[in-house]
Amino acid sequence: MRVLLALIGCLLYLAHQDLWLWRGAHPLVFGFLPVGLAYHVGYTVAAAVYMALLVRFAWPESGGDE
Repeated sequence: MRVLLALIGCLLYLAHQDLWLWRGAHPLVFGFLPVGLAYHVGYTVAAAVYMALLVRFAWPESGGDE
């Protein structure tokens, strides 16, 4: 599972670079939102889900010595 989470992290890193939407604001999503901003909204949601998966499946167990 940790290997899969690491692979997803690498893919999210590559997707964050967004080299293909830099040159223009069109088309507009929902008629007002530039496509690059809409892309980053989706990226942010994906990153939040990824962080939740990391906490659920890769967070170390507590030792109970706190």
